[in-house]
Amino acid sequence: MSILAPSRLSLRDLRAHLLSARGFAHKLDISAVAAKLGLSTSDTIPFGDDCAAIPDGSGYLLFAIEGFLNDFVAAEPYFAGYCGVMVNLSDIAAMGGRPIAVVDAIWSEGEERAAAVLEGLRAASEIYGVPIVGGHTNSRNGQGQLAVAVLGRANRLITSFGAQTGDVLLAAVDFRGGFRGQSLNWDASTGAPPERLRGDLEILPELAESGLVTAGKDISMAGLVGSAMMLLEASGRGARIDVDAIPRPAGVALERFLLAFPSFGFVLTVKSNDADDVVARFDSRGISCAAIGTVDDSHKIRLRRDGEEVELWDFANPFIGGSTTRDAGRESSLWSSHA
Repeated sequence: MSILAPSRLSLRDLRAHLLSARGFAHKLDISAVAAKLGLSTSDTIPFGDDCAAIPDGSGYLLFAIEGFLNDFVAAEPYFAGYCGVMVNLSDIAAMGGRPIAVVDAIWSEGEERAAAVLEGLRAASEIYGVPIVGGHTNSRNGQGQLAVAVLGRANRLITSFGAQTGDVLLAAVDFRGGFRGQSLNWDASTGAPPERLRGDLEILPELAESGLVTAGKDISMAGLVGSAMMLLEASGRGARIDVDAIPRPAGVALERFLLAFPSFGFVLTVKSNDADDVVARFDSRGISCAAIGTVDDSHKIRLRRDGEEVELWDFANPFIGGSTTRDAGRESSLWSSHA
């Protein structure tokens, strides 16, 4: 169930709210890292996807990694461990893949402080049916730190590079959960039936193999709009986003939900004649999916409501630095936007 009531904030205040968010700031760091590593959007293999996609036989190996904020690991060690698996699986799914195995790197101040993190890692591994096959451990560190990587495989990719002018921008989010305390973590995973969670992730590779998605990205710490921005920058496009069309859980303020980090959430672009089919596939599994905008060639992101518009971002000013004018549908990327 969702509501489409207007936000309490004006469009200009909503713009300021998004641009001041911690998740946006973290994404702005990516371009500097890419520059220091000598990476460029003019490279043979551009960056900007959720995983490294390595051609392998008739398909692709997918390699994803996530590092976690120290304050998050300290405050919610079990959930941090759980997320180590869960969010990486979303990255694999976002590119049309299925997971194979997990490795972790955990540092802690003593073994006891690592126990809850390890418990969360193990629980998610068992729930999602993806084995932990090794990693790196240091229990003599001054604070807790966690990074987790996942290997997967895709028969056919969904990339961030394929959005085309005229495509419909969709948002798909599982509302069957809630915020964890005052955080922006929307948890629709812990406590859910394992079979359902595995089946929900399977939607993405099935969409990829059906050729129904032109581009896609999982919703990261930049929130729904920030993740759409990363996708559209990589595709060398822009969009008008209809604020009131964005679905959200009943009783949750739009300004909060736009910055949420959902356990299951994706932004996708599809051809207009495929939009109803894609929405129906998510709806059939109880996942909210709606058209929230249209892709254009403006190279800008605009927020729209009742005929009023404000410009949120002009990609003349790089967001993650992943803008490309390459041909749509590029089928490889060896750099992750989660750097």
